[in-house]
Formats: sequence, C-alpha cells, structure tokens
Amino acid sequence: MIRVKICGINDPAARDAALGGGADWLGFVFFPPSPRAVTPTLAAALAAGVPSRVGLFVTPTDAQVAAVLAVLRLDVLQVYDTAERCAALRARFGVPVWRAVGIAAAADLPTTAEGLDGFVIEAHPPAGATRPGGNAVAFDWSVLRGWVAPLPWLLAGGLTPANVAAAIRAAAAPAVDVSSGVERAKGQKDPDLIRAFIAAARAA
Repeated sequence: MIRVKICGINDPAARDAALGGGADWLGFVFFPPSPRAVTPTLAAALAAGVPSRVGLFVTPTDAQVAAVLAVLRLDVLQVYDTAERCAALRARFGVPVWRAVGIAAAADLPTTAEGLDGFVIEAHPPAGATRPGGNAVAFDWSVLRGWVAPLPWLLAGGLTPANVAAAIRAAAAPAVDVSSGVERAKGQKDPDLIRAFIAAARAA
C-alpha cells in the first residue's frame, strides 16, 4: 500500500482530516520563512494523538532542533542539508533522519544510504525561491524508473489529488509527500483536498 505524508500541518482541521483519511505521517514545519511554519508549542498541541510525527528543518543548528525536541516528540527529522550534516544530527539526537534531495536528472539521485534512514525526493527549487521545498514544483518523474534506492523514500514536489496517481505510477514511488498541493491558499490546508489526496494515492 502506498504510504502518505501530509506536511505543513498548522491547524486542527488539517490535522483531523489527515488523521481521519489515514495518513501515515503528519509533518510540522520549523522553518520561519515558510507560510506553513509553526512554533514548537503550537506543533506540540496539534500533535496530540498523532502517532507518527515528522519535523521539517532547513539547515538547522543543533540548538534549533533541541528546542523543538524539548517540547515535542518527533519520530523523524526531515532535513534540508548536506548528507554529512544530516548524519551528524542523527548521531546527536538519536532520531531517524530523512534527507530532502532536490533533483533535476537521474544523476542527482542518491546512490548510498549516507548513514541515514530515508530520502524525500523532489524537484530543485526554482530560481528565486525562498524555500528549498514546498514550492509546488514537479519534475520528470520517469527519471526515477530504474533507480535502485538505497533507503526507503518518498516522492514530493508538485503533487495534487489530480496527479498523484500518475506520479506514483511513473516513478514507482512507495510513498508520497504533499503540502501545497492540498491547500486552498498558501499555507492554508483544505481538509477536502487532504482527504482526496490520500484516497487518490491509495487507489493508485
């Protein structure tokens, strides 16, 4: 069964829709430039009853990660940084780490486990972007065909309820990750789109 992560949870309605739809992971963004960013305190309130919690960080310091973990249990750190830095965070905090990898061609795909636990594969951010992910940008999913993934991985970037099934088939993806594709406005999740996305992914 295709596994699903709903990222950028920032209000109770989005949380409830994701949980009710059967999402496997809920993601909380700890990167202030993002319109989906939450404080550790708000994330802790929203995460009550959430079984699998992913915290998204962009080039974080140890202190930034520690500040979140002090108030919120996270099951996974999703990190935008180098492989070496991601491995260091894993060693420092003892929490599984997924490294987010932006790709443009098959040559960009990871070929070793890098001492990590998973990868989130998405498009390179467009020129002028202020965020490394969550930019609603898709890429040629077919470049993933034939890739021997060294770790479990999720497909992300530009996914919506309308295209997620095609993306899963094109990329042979075992799991998908969505944020902007289930929003009615930037940073505002739509519960109906969340439920539709999960249903479409599971039916693929």
